[in-house]
Amino acid sequence: MNKITRRDAMAGLATSALLLQLPACASQPAARLTNSAHDVRALLDDIAYRLLSKQPERATSLGVDKGEHSALRSRLTDRSATGTQAIEQIVREDLARASSVDTSALDHETRTALEVVKSAYRTALEGFALPYGDVAVGEWRNSPYVVIQNVGAYLDIPRFLDSEHLVADATDAEAWLARLSLYPAVLDGELERIQHAREAGLVPPAFLLDKAIGQFSRSIESAQSGGSLVASIAARTRDVPGDWAARARQVTTAEVAPALERQLEELRRQRQSATDDPGMWARPHGEEYYRWALKASTTTTMTPDEVHRLGLEQIEILHARMHPILQSLGYSRGSVGERMQALANDSRYRFPEGDEGREEILAVIQESLAKIRQRLPQAFNTLMRGNLEVRRLPPEEEPGAPAAYGGPGSIDGTIPGKFWLNLRTTDLHSRYSLPDLAYHEAIPGHVWQGEYAQTLPLIQSVLAFNAYSEGWALYAEQLCDELGIYDDFPAGRLGYLQSIAFRACRLVVDTGLHAKRWSREQAVRFFVDVNGSNPLEVASEVDRYCSWPGQACGYEVGHHEINRLRSMAQTALGPRYDLRAFNDTLVLGGNVPLDVLALNVEDYIRRSPVE
Repeated sequence: MNKITRRDAMAGLATSALLLQLPACASQPAARLTNSAHDVRALLDDIAYRLLSKQPERATSLGVDKGEHSALRSRLTDRSATGTQAIEQIVREDLARASSVDTSALDHETRTALEVVKSAYRTALEGFALPYGDVAVGEWRNSPYVVIQNVGAYLDIPRFLDSEHLVADATDAEAWLARLSLYPAVLDGELERIQHAREAGLVPPAFLLDKAIGQFSRSIESAQSGGSLVASIAARTRDVPGDWAARARQVTTAEVAPALERQLEELRRQRQSATDDPGMWARPHGEEYYRWALKASTTTTMTPDEVHRLGLEQIEILHARMHPILQSLGYSRGSVGERMQALANDSRYRFPEGDEGREEILAVIQESLAKIRQRLPQAFNTLMRGNLEVRRLPPEEEPGAPAAYGGPGSIDGTIPGKFWLNLRTTDLHSRYSLPDLAYHEAIPGHVWQGEYAQTLPLIQSVLAFNAYSEGWALYAEQLCDELGIYDDFPAGRLGYLQSIAFRACRLVVDTGLHAKRWSREQAVRFFVDVNGSNPLEVASEVDRYCSWPGQACGYEVGHHEINRLRSMAQTALGPRYDLRAFNDTLVLGGNVPLDVLALNVEDYIRRSPVE
């Protein structure tokens, strides 16, 4: 097959530009600025808003779609070929602007923010040079497939409109309806791209398409009657005069449902030629794509073999810690994986099925979060609010979603952080693993860390790095154990250690799928047999790795690096080392690539007072 570039692919699409953003919101690239800290910070803010002008939903989620940027509140990201090219152009221009700054006289914080831009944008441009896929500029969700079981506007936009776009008055409601009216055009923009990808030979695995097709069928059925979209605006405009629900129903039934049907028709066409080969090795340019995806996820140059080997090493270390705890609980026969499977079937740790079990799960989460909040002053000098809301995932999303995920809310606090929980069946969760899940996704994990980033220049809330984000969340789990959360709950400590081992297994499985030609079944069995993982959770996890190649590798690579840096600081500082000061260094520096994180820790070591 001849090598094609993304630009070649885009040129093959006869598409007109959709007016999904206001071009006026993005300023033109400025002339070279002076290198004063004030001018550089202004440059960083301009870079942030230029990117947000093409990704307006993120402006809303951050709570910065106000004042001169309020027009963004009525817009959606253009997911067509034209929209993708526009983002690429902004990234190219602003990388040049950031690279032109002389950083020698800048303070550490401003210099760090510039390095964040340069790292994220260089990696993104490498992704744009590939012939297909979504490039998540400064985000974690890179995918070769524009629409699949956990990727696409059909999932993102309804969830966003329901949970992120606040409606307090008629202006907010009009902006909500404006976005809803753009939703069909966004779907059609994606449709062009997945059609062209199929023509170029890129077809997702059959088992992913089967999941996506089922989810689309449920989404279409809902949209044909108005469904969740109408229910959402109706519930939030009870005290806002206007015919909001009726207007939303007209758009949803007459425009959104047909656009969803057009995408579904294309997915069914792809299903006819799909195979069950799960990895990128079976796709055109797959080896090249996976190398980039690993780099983007880990912010390192580790090879698939190196990542695979690290995973096997960490599993061995973690299982050695789990063995004596299992023995103390009476589980002494079989491998660690076999004994963890037996623990999972212990009725003491299972939740009832149905709504009763769902309520118990939510209660355990709230109890766990309350407990760790009391201990955070032992681990941090600088404390955040931890503004948080625990919510169930939309049921139509649950079949293709992981067990949970979370992230911070808006900078001004009006939109709380979210801990999204998959409750399609209570068997996804156990009493010994649920506290650790809450610490990872919420506090002191993703929600907590994101609030620190929001105290920094805006660009450091706009851009994020998977290895840091997920490495921090695993380190947050570790901190909870070190703070004694599990001292009277040894099964909970097992849940924590199994969680870290699970991420080590991901290193093995992700590289196995995409570089070593593992089957889907082989990947699932590795988790179940080696780590004793829940097969219900693992099946969706493996499917996720197939649609987000490399992403699963950021977790333990980042966690391993944070612990390496902590050991370095302990050795260098000796009795001057302070856990709270070190943790503040990790979070107050913001979400950064791992090489920049190392520079932040080195700066902390230099600045530590001499006794």
